[in-house]
Amino acid sequence: MTRPLILASLLGAVLATPVFAQTSVPFTLDWRFEGPAAPYFLAIDNGHFAAEGLSVEISPGQGSLDAIPKVATGAFPMGFADMASVIKFLDQNPDAPVTAVMMMYDVPAFAVVGRRSLGVETPQDLQGRRLGAPPPDGAWAQFPVFAAEQGLDLSTITVEPVGFPTREPMLAAGEVDAVTGFSFTSSLSTMRLGVPADDIVIMLMADYGVELYGNAIIVNTDWAEANPELVTGFLRAVAAGVRDAAADPAAGVAAIAARNPALDSELETERLNMALRDNILTPWVMENGLGGIDAERFATSLEQIGMGYTFTNPVDAARYFTDAYLPTDGSLMMQ
Repeated sequence: MTRPLILASLLGAVLATPVFAQTSVPFTLDWRFEGPAAPYFLAIDNGHFAAEGLSVEISPGQGSLDAIPKVATGAFPMGFADMASVIKFLDQNPDAPVTAVMMMYDVPAFAVVGRRSLGVETPQDLQGRRLGAPPPDGAWAQFPVFAAEQGLDLSTITVEPVGFPTREPMLAAGEVDAVTGFSFTSSLSTMRLGVPADDIVIMLMADYGVELYGNAIIVNTDWAEANPELVTGFLRAVAAGVRDAAADPAAGVAAIAARNPALDSELETERLNMALRDNILTPWVMENGLGGIDAERFATSLEQIGMGYTFTNPVDAARYFTDAYLPTDGSLMMQ
């Protein structure tokens, strides 16, 4: 066989080799591209999703409630949402094909952020003062539980409905004395507006009797039942992204900055470190692994949700969260 024929034969063999296509999985966040989203972008950039046969495109969200209907309608097969909001959504829409499959914030970031100079240092200080709260905010949704656990008289608190863009500016300007929000969002955003760090008080609701879980990865159940291995692969890749972010937070923020050059990398690195320390890599997670829940605590959290919300359907913990898609190969351990 002549040299040209040999080359042609080899080229034909290469072209005939099957190429395994990756499955496209759009994923919607609950909020903007900020530090705590680093694990997802690292899972893209470091090849963890690709290793699972996935091509993942991440979209920003507009609040704790935003991802749930997107996933329930099938617009996105997977997303990131507040667990308590998922529970209420499923109570109101019991046939909706959506459930949580991986707990990401073992300790929720729900917080009341106040200012010492405005007289707010403890939960009791909120009485007689002005509280800024965006109506779709996950932290505001849990404020009745926080208030009940602390024995606050809600009639003494003036609640100002505010928008997400105006929440921290109003706190910085002294137009409200405190706000509800995620700890790592409202505190750092207020500091960025010029309020000194020692003037800011972060009351993490989990430190004041609130047993609720935080944000979880949710899935469209119809899609998950048809693609169980893809769901498990996605969760395994995310766990790898969390380990990467913990090992090198600056690299995690750089992955976000590559998509948003206007990002304040120093601020977002601090935000990511707060989320990893306070919400994601908790003592429970370090012992038991990422993604699961404690059944007894979950039962207590459902009781607490019922303190400020009237269920219209029987409470069913198994309907709100399933560990059926979590990998069992040890990849969830964060040690």
